[in-house]
Amino acid sequence: MHSLHNLYRPLGSTDLLVSPLGLGTVKIGRDQGVKYPNGFSIPDDATVRRLLSQAHDLGINLIDTAPAYGTSETRLGSLLRGQRPQWVIVSKVGEEFDNGHSHFDYSAAHTRFSVERSLKRLETDYIDLLLVHSDGNDVAILRDCGVYETLAELKREGKIRGFGLSGKTVEGGLLALEQGDCAMVTYNLNEQGEIPVLDYAEQHGKGILIKKALASGHACLSAGEDPVRASFELIFAHPAVGSAIIGTINPDHLAHNVATAAAVIQDIA
Repeated sequence: MHSLHNLYRPLGSTDLLVSPLGLGTVKIGRDQGVKYPNGFSIPDDATVRRLLSQAHDLGINLIDTAPAYGTSETRLGSLLRGQRPQWVIVSKVGEEFDNGHSHFDYSAAHTRFSVERSLKRLETDYIDLLLVHSDGNDVAILRDCGVYETLAELKREGKIRGFGLSGKTVEGGLLALEQGDCAMVTYNLNEQGEIPVLDYAEQHGKGILIKKALASGHACLSAGEDPVRASFELIFAHPAVGSAIIGTINPDHLAHNVATAAAVIQDIA
C-alpha cells in the first residue's frame, strides 16, 4: 500500500512538517453555496471518523478547515479528541458563512475573536497555521485592515504557530509571503497564474499550500491520461510546494489520490 509516511516535508521555514497531501474539510461542515459538479450529503460522525482514520493511516497529517466551512471546526474538535499531536491543523480568519451567504471582516478585533472561537471549536490551545481567507482584495486586506498585525501578535502569544494568506492574486501572495509564513495558492492544470508566488516562496524559504489542485484539468489531457496523476506531476515538480489540499469525502478517491501522489513524488525524487 502506498502511503505518505516517509514523504513529509517542511512547510517553508516554519517548524511544521506536513504530508504532501492535506485533507480539506469543507464537505464535512457545509453543503450550501459550494461549487462542486456533483451534489453531496454532509457525512455523519461515524463516516467522518472513518475518513480521518483512513487519512491518518495513509500518512496524511494536515487538515484544512475554516469558520466559513459551516460546522467543520466544531465537528473536528470532537472527532479529533485525544489525537491533537498527530495533526497539523490549518484554519482561517476573515470569512463568515451564515444562512447561505458569506460576509467578510478583517478587522483586528474580529481576527482575535475568530481565532479564539476557532481554538474553542477545535478544542485546542494552539492552531498550527492560520490563513487569511481572502475575498479577492488581497493587497488591501493585508495592507489596510490590521489582520496580519493581529495574527503576528497571536503567534507571539503561542495561540498560532504560523500565519499567511489564502489569496487570489500574485501581488497578494507575494505580500503575504514577504510579511508572513505561508501562502495558499491556486495551481492546477488549468490555472498557473500564481506561479510567481511559488517561485518567491522557493527563493525565500516560505511555505506553500495548494488549493484547487485537482480542478477539472481533463480538457488539457489526451485520452486515457489520468488527470490526478497529471495534476500531481505538475504540482510536485515545483520545489516550493509543501502540501496540496484535497477535499474528498470518498474513501476510494482518497486512497487513489494518496497512492498517485506517493508514486509521483518518488518518481520525481
